[in-house]
Amino acid sequence: MAYRNGTYIAFHANGTNIPGGNSDIDYYNLMKAWAELNREFPLVNSHEKTGQIRDTSAKETLRRSLLERLRNSKNMVLILGPTTKADTDWVPFEIVKAVDDYRIPIIATYTKVTAPIYMPTSFSQYWPPALESRIRNNTAHVIHIPFNKKALLDAIGQFGHDALPRGGGLGIYNTEAYRNFGYPG
Repeated sequence: MAYRNGTYIAFHANGTNIPGGNSDIDYYNLMKAWAELNREFPLVNSHEKTGQIRDTSAKETLRRSLLERLRNSKNMVLILGPTTKADTDWVPFEIVKAVDDYRIPIIATYTKVTAPIYMPTSFSQYWPPALESRIRNNTAHVIHIPFNKKALLDAIGQFGHDALPRGGGLGIYNTEAYRNFGYPG
């Protein structure tokens, strides 16, 4: 059995591994920087627990590596930005495997949202179809948060395959939690 202590981070790379505002990779890199520069953001990044893959790796090699990473994960952070829904390749695959096969919760974090999220359905325009269908059929366990360091840290530490968020696919934090994350309340 896999040792499931990692956090799998899913994001739409938009065909590039170069930062620059055209994909969610900037937010992934920011999370890695928080973990490297600040001991207050401990992150066991599932992507760093297996061998590195180059963009030129065969699709089957990439698929096997992603599955291994998911198997070793306790949760998934799904970075949702304006282009994420357009991904028809890896993000849907990762969502399907995380929910259907490995039964890990999803921490849906929205890059363009700066306020607390109390009505996740208001952000359904960001949801890839694989996520939306699993929210609607009640197979996904999702906590919805803005892209905020403190909220991410709390969710990563709190939710896992053995500690699912309440609310099924529409889990939220309450006002008190958001105050603790630094939001006015």
